[in-house]
Amino acid sequence: KGVMLSHRNLVANTWHWLATVPQREADRYLIIAPLFHAAGSNSVLGSIWTTGCQITLDVFDPEVALDLVETHGVTATLGVPTMLAAMAEAQHARPRKTDSLRLIAHGGSPVATEVLRRTHTAFPSAQLTEVYGATELSPLATALVGEEQLLDSPRARSCGRPIIGNSVRILNIDGEDVTRGEVGEVVVRGPNVMQGYWNKPEQTEAVLKDSGYWTGDLGYMDEDGYVYLVDRSKDMIVSGGENVYCTEVEEVLYQHPAVLEAAAFGVPDDKWGEAVWAVVVPRAEHAAVDPEEIIDFCKQQIAGYKVPKGIDVQHDPLPKSGPGKVLKRELRAPYWEGQERGVH
Repeated sequence: KGVMLSHRNLVANTWHWLATVPQREADRYLIIAPLFHAAGSNSVLGSIWTTGCQITLDVFDPEVALDLVETHGVTATLGVPTMLAAMAEAQHARPRKTDSLRLIAHGGSPVATEVLRRTHTAFPSAQLTEVYGATELSPLATALVGEEQLLDSPRARSCGRPIIGNSVRILNIDGEDVTRGEVGEVVVRGPNVMQGYWNKPEQTEAVLKDSGYWTGDLGYMDEDGYVYLVDRSKDMIVSGGENVYCTEVEEVLYQHPAVLEAAAFGVPDDKWGEAVWAVVVPRAEHAAVDPEEIIDFCKQQIAGYKVPKGIDVQHDPLPKSGPGKVLKRELRAPYWEGQERGVH
């Protein structure tokens, strides 16, 4: 999009990050997020500020990353959930000495609690910290510190509280605060908010309103100020007039022992407008898993209208962007061919 971030934006974000998750000169930070991405720059700038050691990968590989942790005594890293899941799987399969790790941060996309659970059992010495934000925010907005202590709590589904230095509000379409617990759009204010989109005044005006950045993400805030994301607004499935949040479906799919990766999305449906669909990648030892078995599992966990109408099982990893986010648009595309719109 050509996001314009000033030096002040980046310095403010770095200060917010270090005030929320303190780092030390003695830290050895493994940079696994791409340097062209906001998550990579966040890690690099934090290490420069503290004059800590940085160890970088040219291409992410969970086996190589674990070897570096063992060889260099890595103390901290930050990646997207798909990276954490891959590292946890590799560590469970062939354990390395990783007790130097004291911080594993993650962000960029929602994460299933089961992935966090496996990450914690793989790296029990590390504090898990979820961060939420966007490139437009340089990139941080909230943080959930000490996530590993909340795995059996409803708060595990939160992305935390606003980090020091900015404010987060949940607003309705008229720009009014909604009541606690009610879903609205997440709006962030602070010195980390971008200057705008390069040569795109209309797009800039659409998201920078009333001194805040309107993220396009749907969420709610509890009485203690913890933010819960329910979905990206454009990814929400509307089936028979009912809202289905992809993250809720994926949370259940990841609980099935055969599922290594999962993605839920909407497909056209003549009766309901849209229907829930999913693609899963099974673990190697469950390669022959029956999609109907997973559907039956989902029926025991969530309401019928949220259960996937169908599940495709594929053995190749889910398609991902450079930073490691699952590319749902590629998974959705075949189902929407010939349709005038991408949603109903």
